[in-house]
Amino acid sequence: MRRTMEAADILFVDDDRAILDLVAEYLEEAGYRVECADNGLRALERIRERPFAVVFTDIKMPDIDGIELLSAIKALRPETAVVMVTGHGTMESAIRAMKAGSYDYLQKPFKLPVLRDIVVRILGERRAQGDAGRPAPRGALRHRLGRLVGISPRMQEVYEGLERVRAGAGPVLIEGESGTGKELAARVLHELSGPAERPFVAVACRSGFRGLEAEAAAERFAELWAAAGEGTVYLDELCDLPAVAQEALARLVRSRPASAEPALRPQARLVAATQKAVREALARGELDAGLFPLFGGALIRMPPLRERLEDLCLLVHHFLERFNARGARPVYTVTPEVMDILHAYRWPGNLIQLENVIERAFALGVEAVIRVEDLPPEIQTAGAVRRIS
Repeated sequence: MRRTMEAADILFVDDDRAILDLVAEYLEEAGYRVECADNGLRALERIRERPFAVVFTDIKMPDIDGIELLSAIKALRPETAVVMVTGHGTMESAIRAMKAGSYDYLQKPFKLPVLRDIVVRILGERRAQGDAGRPAPRGALRHRLGRLVGISPRMQEVYEGLERVRAGAGPVLIEGESGTGKELAARVLHELSGPAERPFVAVACRSGFRGLEAEAAAERFAELWAAAGEGTVYLDELCDLPAVAQEALARLVRSRPASAEPALRPQARLVAATQKAVREALARGELDAGLFPLFGGALIRMPPLRERLEDLCLLVHHFLERFNARGARPVYTVTPEVMDILHAYRWPGNLIQLENVIERAFALGVEAVIRVEDLPPEIQTAGAVRRIS
């Protein structure tokens, strides 16, 4: 048996012996030292005896469940990364575990290479920290930031970007396809940056400045900043601003830089969004070359849903919770077949399209579980074609 460079010790906890045997064989072939436990008490005995780099534990088990085991591991071996293994119907527990300090979660049925990828990621983070022994901190930001939801690496970049600019006053540009959550990200930044009751003034650039000459555009901006007070001015689709309006905006931002004394700069913060790639928009002249540098590199890129499919399960249950809260007939989960189709689909409409799919199921009067026949026909068909291919 070949060994990985780190030859890390891994403990897998599950009451299904077939899963334990399969995982142990696969990870040992990959070069890791693997131990298995078929219940939480046996797992605790092994953890007391010696440390493990990673512990994978099922949530639903007899005697000690996964959440209780997580708490015990954090007390006994705080350096150990714990990954929760969850079925389709236990997402609420998985989310609770993330808040309690679980490094990640793995949804059944899982593919063995995905399991190995998680191990590689954990060990890579440990190595990057000089083998300090503790995986990179995750905490509350691991699965959400405000109303933004996701645990994927792409969403971690979004969270880090928003945290990086939250304390400043300079303008921020958010780039992303339609439906990726650009305005939601702007609102989260607004809420992170100060009292949430401050005004958030949103305007569509295409309609809000149509036909305005330079002087009128400058007056319009002055009105927006006055309305926003110490809050946020959100410009939706910056590249749709007419050239004269972009020039007027550049003059406004340039004349009162973020480094100026508060009394000498606009109190409201500018946050703008565009669904066009910034470099391409600059090359085509759709974005003023004098305006873009004024954002000072404060660029947040919202990923399309097809590039963050590991967030799908979390997002589905997030939308289920939202619609359940409206008092409709409760829908608790989706079938494994539905989740497979959702993973196979390309999601041209991104988060808005996924939200509409869930809302449609509620409108159809689905009871308890969303099944394949409850999906829109185009998603059923496209998902089936991609799975076959």
